[in-house]
Amino acid sequence: MRVERTEVDGRQWRSTIAAAQAGDRRALDDLVEGWLPLVYNIVGRALNGHADVDDVVQETMLRAVGNLGSLRDPDSFRSWLVAIAMRQIRDRARRSRPTAPADEVPSDAADFAELTVLRLQLEGQRREVAEAVRWLDDEDRQLLSLWWLEVAGELTRRELAAAVGITRQHAAVRVQRMKERLETARGIVRALDGACPDLRELTARWPGRPDSVWRKRLARHIRGCGYCSDTRESVVPAERLLVGIALVPVPVGFTLSLAFGGKTAVAATSVGWSAKVMTALTKPAVAVTAGATIAAGGAYVVTQTPQDTPRPPRAAAPAVPTATSTPTPPAPSPTPSPSVTQQKTDLYGTVVDAVDRAPDPNARPAALPRRPETGLTSTGGPHAVMNHRGDSVTLTGRGYVLVRWQISPQYRPGALVMPAWTGLKGKLFHVASGGGRRMDDRVSSTDSSATGMGSTATGYAQLPPGTQQMWQNEYFYVDGTVTLTVNERGADYGLSVFPSTWDDVTEDINHGPPDGATRYGLVRDTGRDDTPVPQYVTRARPTDPATVPQRSRV
Repeated sequence: MRVERTEVDGRQWRSTIAAAQAGDRRALDDLVEGWLPLVYNIVGRALNGHADVDDVVQETMLRAVGNLGSLRDPDSFRSWLVAIAMRQIRDRARRSRPTAPADEVPSDAADFAELTVLRLQLEGQRREVAEAVRWLDDEDRQLLSLWWLEVAGELTRRELAAAVGITRQHAAVRVQRMKERLETARGIVRALDGACPDLRELTARWPGRPDSVWRKRLARHIRGCGYCSDTRESVVPAERLLVGIALVPVPVGFTLSLAFGGKTAVAATSVGWSAKVMTALTKPAVAVTAGATIAAGGAYVVTQTPQDTPRPPRAAAPAVPTATSTPTPPAPSPTPSPSVTQQKTDLYGTVVDAVDRAPDPNARPAALPRRPETGLTSTGGPHAVMNHRGDSVTLTGRGYVLVRWQISPQYRPGALVMPAWTGLKGKLFHVASGGGRRMDDRVSSTDSSATGMGSTATGYAQLPPGTQQMWQNEYFYVDGTVTLTVNERGADYGLSVFPSTWDDVTEDINHGPPDGATRYGLVRDTGRDDTPVPQYVTRARPTDPATVPQRSRV
């Protein structure tokens, strides 16, 4: 069946390629738009979402278009294009510094494993395979980027071998070794999602970034641990899980610009134009509607998946919050909370990601508007404690709820995966923050580096980009039904959830420094339906809440 489809595709693209070679701009447009997703997936998986992905994809398409006239056999276009992509990936690896820092990827860029899980809505063992990619070395990821597409029906083994530059027999050996390492990585992902106390102790110093050293340490622990090696469900081979999985959609706002100064690809090639004279990759602030268009100055392709919406541009972060009484040491990545003096109020349905100064510790918060209270019921009772990934509580009714944070960096510092609000029916507001301190305030009189997020001795829990620094107590108002799920993974934290009242919230946020606390609280509610909802909220009920996009979908 696959062979028949390949033949049909070959006939379709043969005529398109020939027309593009002859100078047909519409054909060139179709060619670039049609093959961009394949190139993006190969490069994205090989580099796992590194900042260079856009550049490598851009360079690959530029070289393909610029050398299209030299392609003698249109039927070999796919293997030719894939080989170009792999050469660009290897060239990028040679150009990279051998001691490049592990955190050189921009903080607002999601890796390709996460994009695969979110955009394809993978669950269970399919999600496990996608996340295991993070634990592979560069060479294995490059091979996996091709093998994944082979088992998904997008490439043939002949094309895979040609792209790597080896024989089919050697390719079979290489693929088998890579699959063995992938299975080891799957076991690590599975174990980290578990609750093995020995593994928690082992990973207490793990920075949260997969690397070969920690892969070996964790694999050694898993082999000798009865808890971690006990698989309660049959492990499905990776190739069976990946069969038929679609390509990850090209992200919103990904813009490819191929400028030829009004010339066709053939003309550009014939005069020997270098790809360096072609326009570099650009990313507009507002994504354009899906489609490819050849403009007067050259080819201009913008791809946007229908289900996606553009993320609004984020304001630049201001200075570190000030404190008049007790100084706050800088934590590795916390972002300041929104201020009560914020000029513009975000409308209902936006995320809580305003970045400006936290209020002065001695400044009393604004008055908290009183909303109707008929009471809330909680599936966790009056005090739900959630410590493990997947723990959840559903709240129903009309009233206030307290979500209390407890960070435990001494057990597992790393990047926080924030809890997800899902299945919303009605409205949900983030109304106030309290508890006497923010989580990055000082908590020790003897260790100046110690905050609620950790210390230099234990390591710090780090927030994902765009997330406001949480306070010890975060208050929400629910009108309807919503579920809160813990998605703990990189850092160890727990949540306590209490149905509350307006009186309790008001008392908490006004409990200030004269009473021994570090600071007063913060009020966000204006009394109107223009208060921001919390980040990571959706009206859907996904099987795995960890797959909820890390931004508001309301």
